[in-house]
Amino acid sequence: MSLKLHWFLPTSGDGRTIVERFHANKSLGRAAQRPADVDYLAQIARAAEQLGFEGVLTPTGTWCEDAWLTAAALIRETRRLKFLVAFRPGVISPTLAAQMAGTFQRLSSGRVLLNIVTGGDAVEQRRFGDWHDHDARYARTDEFLTIVRGVWSGRPFDFSGEHLEVAGATTLAAPEPVPPLYFGGSSPAALPVAARHADVYLTWGEPPAQVAEKIGKVRALAAAEGRTVRFGVRLHTIARDTSAQAWAEAQRLLDALDPTQVAQAQAQLAASESEGQRRMVALHGGRLDAGARGLEIHPHLWAGIGLVRGGAGTALVGSHEEIADLIEEYHAVGVSEFVLSGYPHLEEAYWFGEGVRPALARRGLLADEPVLRFADELAQRSVAAQ
Repeated sequence: MSLKLHWFLPTSGDGRTIVERFHANKSLGRAAQRPADVDYLAQIARAAEQLGFEGVLTPTGTWCEDAWLTAAALIRETRRLKFLVAFRPGVISPTLAAQMAGTFQRLSSGRVLLNIVTGGDAVEQRRFGDWHDHDARYARTDEFLTIVRGVWSGRPFDFSGEHLEVAGATTLAAPEPVPPLYFGGSSPAALPVAARHADVYLTWGEPPAQVAEKIGKVRALAAAEGRTVRFGVRLHTIARDTSAQAWAEAQRLLDALDPTQVAQAQAQLAASESEGQRRMVALHGGRLDAGARGLEIHPHLWAGIGLVRGGAGTALVGSHEEIADLIEEYHAVGVSEFVLSGYPHLEEAYWFGEGVRPALARRGLLADEPVLRFADELAQRSVAAQ
């Protein structure tokens, strides 16, 4: 299966160091050097589109701007780029979510993808007024997605569950096409929900063998439901012309951190109820003094980001060909979609798009190459003009 590559919109701000406000108290975080205003985010979105990325993930949480509004503001700034809009099913009506997705799909000419984020941090969930425990949140997500799919059928939909109930739920029109659902979660409560509802199961960037194990579990559960699921991984990237340059950049990011900052972030992340977050923390063990190469947990997979950043905490680090090698290794265990990011997000998009993407194309891993197609079009115009 060919690869799909996505980038990331840093809606909590961006900078040349790790912006670590994800899931953490803002008072602990370094102020973003680049505010997440619409002009800067539009720059990143246009760059991602020009570089051939399929879409951009717009995150959700109290630490960033609202994903729906941000993505909607960027529709007219782009033409082809899709928006992977993250949202929390526990804090919005399922019928309203179905309506919003349908509206977005029509206004954008079919460019919305949906990332379902159940939420693994009880403190943050309570900020939204959600007092469900971890497993109950996933049970509610199961009911939520059942309702959303029912509303999208185009007929009035009735549902009565333990957590949610609707009668005659419907919207103006069913979306066309129906937006794919991206879903993550590593706990026993999460995996069956993914098997029943996800089109793409997302995991954070653990080493390929651990990702393969998780894929096997979800694939078996989905088969029992009579379904097939695609798989994606969420990672950062530090791609350079040489391996030495890439690891020097990783060391620079590490040197910008201080022990107090790491200790405070790790204390907050350790309190998370998320199984995926626990697995991220276990990869690095809070070892700031290990040096960049000391946090290499698999060839060219670096856990340094996770010292201060919640959620995705690993990065692909190396030359363009080395990163392409590791992506190919993930692809071999069943991963077909990659949601990528880097600091700063604008510059790193170019490092990856102009360096790694051509390496993947040469290996036949990309079904479509918009950048090359655009170049061919320009060449054809030039010939015609002669």
